[in-house]
Amino acid sequence: MTQTVLLDNVEHHDLRLISGHSAALGDKVNMALVFPTEFAEVQREYPILFRRSDKGTFQAFALLGLDRDENLYLDDKGWQARYIPAIQARGPFRIGLREQENGVTEPMIMVDLDHPRISRTDGAPLFQPHGGHSPALERVVQTLRTLHVGAEASHAMFTAFETAGLIAPVEINIRLDETTQYSLPGFFSISSDGLSQLDGATLEKLNGAGFLALAFCVLTSMGNMSRLIEMKNRQRALLPA
Repeated sequence: MTQTVLLDNVEHHDLRLISGHSAALGDKVNMALVFPTEFAEVQREYPILFRRSDKGTFQAFALLGLDRDENLYLDDKGWQARYIPAIQARGPFRIGLREQENGVTEPMIMVDLDHPRISRTDGAPLFQPHGGHSPALERVVQTLRTLHVGAEASHAMFTAFETAGLIAPVEINIRLDETTQYSLPGFFSISSDGLSQLDGATLEKLNGAGFLALAFCVLTSMGNMSRLIEMKNRQRALLPA
């Protein structure tokens, strides 16, 4: 159940934001949607993979776990990574678009008042005593900007990747021991062969748009699969025999 409303510094002057990450706060997920605006940070921590949405368009995800509702980066002390995907870091906040009289849409901050991170007694205040944004809310604004700009950039990025023939299916088969194996179907990635065969004009076009660097971020991120497997093995070692 959600109660999402426009954030207002008068009506919501006493709202507070609970920090930290846990299953109770909605972080027990095995994938997180990610956007081009955060690829540079995401690729240092997580594998970046593509999937087709129900509408047939590509989306990028950070892989967080191998089992359903499993986030291997989450433990009893919080989220153990240097960067948390913006879609998870945003917590109870969303971008809403309000149309002005001149027809231009203006992004607004929406908040889910029923979200477990929202409180009137615990956590950091969202507003300063005279109504200005608190440091906590400024961080939220930056996170929402990452999502808003990133969502707008995603379509152009994937169009460029597809036009250049860079997106290819990827088989992910993981064997932990004699009885435990994982096969993750339906994923795509950047084709290293396709990238190496690009002509100069296409490379220049991708580079000029900033998409070439993003393609390399995706390729580099796959090195984090070994880290994910190590984390899974450590988790299994802690389970009772």
